[in-house]
Amino acid sequence: MNFDLSEEHQMVRDIVRRFAMEELSPVAARMDEEDYFPIDIFRKLGELGMLGITVPTEYGGSGLDYISQMICLEEISRISPAFALSVGAHSNLCLDNLFRNGSREQRELYAPKLSSGEWVGCLALTEPESGSDALSMRTTAELRDKHYSLNGSKTFITNAPVADMALVYAKTEPSLGHRGISAFIVEGSNPGFRKGRKFDKMGMRGSPTGELFFDSCNVPSSALVGKKNEGAGIVMSGLSVERAVLAGISLGIQEQCLDLAVDYSRQRKQFGLPISKFELIQEKIANMYVGIEASRLLIYKSLQVLQKDKSKNREAAAAIMFAAETSTKTALDAIQIMGGYGYMKEFRVEKLMRDAKLLEIGAGTTEIRKMIIARELLEDSA
Repeated sequence: MNFDLSEEHQMVRDIVRRFAMEELSPVAARMDEEDYFPIDIFRKLGELGMLGITVPTEYGGSGLDYISQMICLEEISRISPAFALSVGAHSNLCLDNLFRNGSREQRELYAPKLSSGEWVGCLALTEPESGSDALSMRTTAELRDKHYSLNGSKTFITNAPVADMALVYAKTEPSLGHRGISAFIVEGSNPGFRKGRKFDKMGMRGSPTGELFFDSCNVPSSALVGKKNEGAGIVMSGLSVERAVLAGISLGIQEQCLDLAVDYSRQRKQFGLPISKFELIQEKIANMYVGIEASRLLIYKSLQVLQKDKSKNREAAAAIMFAAETSTKTALDAIQIMGGYGYMKEFRVEKLMRDAKLLEIGAGTTEIRKMIIARELLEDSA
């Protein structure tokens, strides 16, 4: 097995790392304090080709792979996990999903706008009564002449407050349960579509999250993505890729925590010595490093598996489960190393702890990930 990055992957890492340092560092604190989303920086990332990273070049993208997409999120997360979350929701959940499942006309119309950052996209799946049980959604879409009429609502949608379009799932045949779900492209200008409130979150501040409402929202029949009643397959085909790619955010959080903890431990003196000389501090630092390397290996393996077969689930579930839980623990350990200073907002690690927790909830909770792993293992051994 070759664990070295290819020249292409190293290029992505270098470009995004430089971008994050130069563009995001100056506004990272403001993003958290004011829940501010820097749309101008988002579009600059599009100009670099990093928003449509998995989209072919003829549609305005970079034509790269999922490992490149994960590396992009990892590097952004070393400066701003919140910005990485919005980029991931746009680039992977919305654009990559739409491109893989959409028609040629849909690709030609939307991919260039989303790849450039001219438009912000979001994925609208979660509802007030359906989170982990996402396919039990209540939003409906009824075909009327040459239009579909959507009715219902979505919640906890990343990028919803700033989105120009949404990839929306709705039931076109409610009597069929999850076999009666379809996917639609809904533009902000579609009649009957409106945005609800923007949520005030514990962490990932600067990545706007909100509600979407559909009140007899009319969309043309051409807005149907894929075939009618095959939306569940589209949902499931994207979930494992989503988990593996977004795990890069947890990895970036861990790396940032380690950097801050190491720097602080060298500078902070107690009992006449830098605290980096104390064995219990060294133990925490060592555990952080092991967590980072183990997370990286799980993530890379899951992405290599998914490049070949997107129906695989347990590798991605294992990668994000481990990386997310480890990032929360790493952030808490970094706070502990920094003591009272770690509890203060100006030292950043308390923010990373708040950011890290979301990855144990979003993209399928830790409990759902464990169920996926156990179910596949039990089915394989039956």
